[in-house]
Amino acid sequence: MTETAVLPVLDITPLAHGSFAERKAVAEQLDRACADAGFLYITGAQFDPAVFARALARAKAYFAQDEAAKMASYIGGSLNHSGYVPVGEEQFANATPDLKEAFDINCDYLPTDGRRPLLGPNLWPAMPGFREDVLAYYEHVTGIGRQIFGAFALALGLDEDFFDAHTQHPPSQLRLIHYPHDPAAHDRPGIGSHTDYECFTLLHATTAGLQIVDRDGEWLDVPLLPNSLIMNIGDMMEIMSNGRYVATRHRVKKVAQERYSFALFHACDYDHVVAPVVRGEVPRYAPLKSGEHLFNQTAQTFRYLKERVARGELVLNDAVPLDSFGRNVEAARA
Repeated sequence: MTETAVLPVLDITPLAHGSFAERKAVAEQLDRACADAGFLYITGAQFDPAVFARALARAKAYFAQDEAAKMASYIGGSLNHSGYVPVGEEQFANATPDLKEAFDINCDYLPTDGRRPLLGPNLWPAMPGFREDVLAYYEHVTGIGRQIFGAFALALGLDEDFFDAHTQHPPSQLRLIHYPHDPAAHDRPGIGSHTDYECFTLLHATTAGLQIVDRDGEWLDVPLLPNSLIMNIGDMMEIMSNGRYVATRHRVKKVAQERYSFALFHACDYDHVVAPVVRGEVPRYAPLKSGEHLFNQTAQTFRYLKERVARGELVLNDAVPLDSFGRNVEAARA
């Protein structure tokens, strides 16, 4: 593994084409990077640049439409929390509303034993080619994520296929995010400070703007690395690793230039109970239900869901505060 000035760089090519010994070596490097930083760059021969390019072209065309056309697919009208997210819809805790718009794709799956809030048919726009190219991106990066789940299993001392049984129909969400050009953005957040809720995130971005909190509680700029994805630990992997890996708080700040980013949040199945899996250690975290945690955190962030909670239409069971995971950032500069 080589190092940049900011984050570790990990080549995951052997996860697709290597021997068990080579995959185990990648897992050991992944373990070190996640224990030390919680954020890293991922490179690999399995990345298909054409899939990334087609998804970016569709996103640019979609977000270039007028507001009325985009609001025809408003996320508040979906069955599985998918669709268009207008500027100002999201707000973390008491922060200012996020300066971005997005299109969210969730798990397009209908359970046979009752409805789950994040599972169901996606709400797609009536734009030719959008669904096909965005789904191709979703499936491509989800496949990369399955390989990384195998590496995490080895890193945690488990069988390589440990996560297979727990990721059959996960509510793993893809967010196509657009940060409009804003010359005044130096004092406004693109996305407020937060940790991700799932196991890990794979991010593709067109320009810089991401910042993470380092061990000293300072905000650190993360530059882009060509032909790579940015990866970070989420709440659920912090729990499963029993705190060996810590979800790192991050934000998008000072986005004056137009920026696109695609974040795919890799989760376990909706009903999977997330708990420490490291053998021989006393559990430091209480178990929580995967999908319930995702939905509870989402409902504390999105305006349309917060309104439903306020009206008594939604009741959040066992919800934890949004800042329950990650390093203490009291010293971080706002």
